[in-house]
Amino acid sequence: MRTRGWQGDLPSDEAEARARILDAARRCVDRYGPVKTTLADVAAEVGVTRQTVYRHFPSVSDMLTAVAESGVEDFLGRMHADLSSVSTPTEAVTETIIYCLRALPAEPYLGLLLRAGQTELFTREATSSKAVALGAAMLRRFPIGWDERGFTAADVQRLAEVVMRMLLSFLQYPTQPPRTDDELRQLITVWTRLAGQPEK
Repeated sequence: MRTRGWQGDLPSDEAEARARILDAARRCVDRYGPVKTTLADVAAEVGVTRQTVYRHFPSVSDMLTAVAESGVEDFLGRMHADLSSVSTPTEAVTETIIYCLRALPAEPYLGLLLRAGQTELFTREATSSKAVALGAAMLRRFPIGWDERGFTAADVQRLAEVVMRMLLSFLQYPTQPPRTDDELRQLITVWTRLAGQPEK
């Protein structure tokens, strides 16, 4: 590890160095927004050279993805507390999409994985393996007995990809005037019924 920089307070190891860079990246996202945040901004914020930031995050995209992932656990906990009454796969899919549509615009970090229309990063990331894994984690947290209902782990993963693609479509191409939650439920429920999701 370098012996200079870090505003005179050297990290004890590489894990701490990465964590401090990530904290600085969050502050820069708060200050400048995700589109205008640069590696140079983050380097200046934490008191190191750009090369030091590059060692931990080879690109702005990698850095912003790490910022987004840092908010996952908190978001999932809040979502499932708010959706504790969900009891079927159709409800899980429908309410996950609606909840994310309403909550993500206000999420300072997690929304970076799914927010469309700002840079190509967000469009690509919305259907990346990490984003699909996030969708599967959202669905798996519902205590609705996926296995007992005949859904394999691969089924839930595929369903999560469809959920993420639908969510991206709603985010990127919102209807005018915007649909109410009940109107969205009707639309999504028709799709899930047509898709033949088992309801036991």
